[in-house]
Amino acid sequence: MTLRDILARGANDLVSGFGLLSRLPVPSRAFTGARSVWVWPVVGAVVGAAAGLVAVAATASGLSPGVTAALVMATATLLTGAMHDDGLADSADGLFGGWTPERRLEIMKDSRIGSYGLLALLITGLARWSALTLLVSSTFALPVLIAAGALSRAPMAVMMAVMPGARPGGLSAGTGRPGLPRTLLTCAIALAIGLATLGPAILPLLPAAILPAVAMGWLARRRIGGQTGDILGAAQHLAETAILITASAALT
Repeated sequence: MTLRDILARGANDLVSGFGLLSRLPVPSRAFTGARSVWVWPVVGAVVGAAAGLVAVAATASGLSPGVTAALVMATATLLTGAMHDDGLADSADGLFGGWTPERRLEIMKDSRIGSYGLLALLITGLARWSALTLLVSSTFALPVLIAAGALSRAPMAVMMAVMPGARPGGLSAGTGRPGLPRTLLTCAIALAIGLATLGPAILPLLPAAILPAVAMGWLARRRIGGQTGDILGAAQHLAETAILITASAALT
């Protein structure tokens, strides 16, 4: 494979990753599936940077921490199309609302939101807002949001690599499963972004990124037999929330 071929594959992966995990405009609809997982931390970092810059601008404009935190959350939601929020809501409804794996998967596929999903979004939303009100008042808002965006997307690649798919169709099945080298590359890129933005201060954030994904993976394996796109989105959302909470306690 020539250097030109390698660069072309990398460019296609970038387009695929940003097209899948964000609503940012990309030049084409190329989709390279699991091959593009290494891009996911980069997507998260870009989304986090945009939200962080909103935080900096809002704070400089004299807006209150509460309003600034709400604007940060709105920015991230718009840039991702709320796909991770939707994954959390669907996962909560399905994992806790059905009695059999088949019924749970059926509930998760339903676009309507139930009580468990609503409560999950409400609780995590309040937690994120509370953490952000502290962070936006500090000098750590921008680097923490960049690091949180990158670190919280690496567990999705790991879950795809180690867990079977729970259903034959769907987004996760269509994306495929990344191999070990690409999964490790994804984790390395996420860690590198975190170290570049926060340095040693990233250390307490690593368990916050890992433990929610482990818990979600364990629950999904027991309840539905594997992972789905909703499970991956829920893991990202919970990991990012845990990172923000930890950062607000450790760095402010």
